[in-house]
Amino acid sequence: MNEIKTSCAPADSRNLTWDSMNWSKCETYVRKLQARIVKAQKEGRHNKVKTLQWMLTHSFYAKALAVKRVTSNKGKNTSGVDKQLWDSPKRKYKAIGELRRRGYHPQPLRRVHIKKKNGK
Repeated sequence: MNEIKTSCAPADSRNLTWDSMNWSKCETYVRKLQARIVKAQKEGRHNKVKTLQWMLTHSFYAKALAVKRVTSNKGKNTSGVDKQLWDSPKRKYKAIGELRRRGYHPQPLRRVHIKKKNGK
């Protein structure tokens, strides 16, 4: 009657906000995974390399570091072709979940014609 509900899987330890993320833990996890990829490549274990690369590209921490790198560089206030700007912590955290391969439709390159002195 008074049972305590427990799940078989461990609770999700990810933080719920951008500001409270443990960046050193993210960097450590990604760095270790990259080192494992290099080691497997040197050993010639190509299937292992492929598996580890898949893990890296689908990892929450790797996506978080990618968003952090894009939003903290010199061009962070410039929106891309999709006209989206990740300027608030809420938008940055939402962007981590939106980084997926499936469902992505690239938009055509925007051309800006610059007038020359001769009128062309």
